[in-house]
Amino acid sequence: MRIAPGTRTLRTLAAAGRHLNFTRAAEELGLTPAAVSFQIKEIEEQLGCELFVRTGRTLALSPAGTILCAAAEEAIDSMNRAMSRIARQKRDARQLKVTVDPQFATKWLMRHILEFRRRHPDIDVRFDVSYDLRDFELDDVDVAIRFGTGQYEGCTTDQLFSNVITPICSPRLVTGDRPIREPADLLNHTLAQIKWSGHGITWPTWANWMAAAGIQDFDDDNTLIFEKSSDAIEAAMTGAVVALADFSMVAVDLSEGRLVQPFALGIKVPPQIGYYLVYPKAEKQSRQLECFREWILEEALKMEGAGAG
Repeated sequence: MRIAPGTRTLRTLAAAGRHLNFTRAAEELGLTPAAVSFQIKEIEEQLGCELFVRTGRTLALSPAGTILCAAAEEAIDSMNRAMSRIARQKRDARQLKVTVDPQFATKWLMRHILEFRRRHPDIDVRFDVSYDLRDFELDDVDVAIRFGTGQYEGCTTDQLFSNVITPICSPRLVTGDRPIREPADLLNHTLAQIKWSGHGITWPTWANWMAAAGIQDFDDDNTLIFEKSSDAIEAAMTGAVVALADFSMVAVDLSEGRLVQPFALGIKVPPQIGYYLVYPKAEKQSRQLECFREWILEEALKMEGAGAG
């Protein structure tokens, strides 16, 4: 009976199989290329066959290597999922771990969460703020807030609110040297937007908004393009630009006077895309998750009532 490799060796084998390069595998694992080569050689000697075929400077998997590398990946994945389940079992039962992207966290969630904590002081909410998409089976998280179409296998989703794209700017611009009284006045200012396409949908641009406002043939080649709408919003707060932004992401800034809407006209994004509350399907959810879901849907409904027209 042959003894299966240990966990560290499996990780080395899996990394080498993915990269087909011992140097890159070593960089991933924090080892030296010689250490990776030594561990692979040990497995090959134990099995009595080659796992990697070396031809000049190229490296390829042998048939045996293909089988064993796939098995190593499966074993590591299974172990990671088991460890994640154990971590959740050991965690304080009062905790609820929420994963959320930085934009939603800073522009919406952190500005509302105090109300949830006031209402449920017994629930210890923890946040994983990252643009990375977490796996409920691999990562120690309970619920996610994700931007997309809400289609996630094995998960239940609740759309939080629809997206309405509206112009926003610093209050100083509206009454400044180049006042903004009608849509055409925007042509005297630097305009900012994001350009994004996904799921067969294109995010509204200034050309779309200008057409809706009755300004035809607007050329948006001279607009400033930001990768993230949060960056465009920050630029608008400085008074440097008039930006197109999602109303839900600037509602608090508007209510507190840091930003203004020079015009109420907004463009709705197709309803199937937006921010969703996402959590694994289960016959019965935890009380913590049920409380969080009830609260955030209630807050989202308030936002819909205050939305741009």
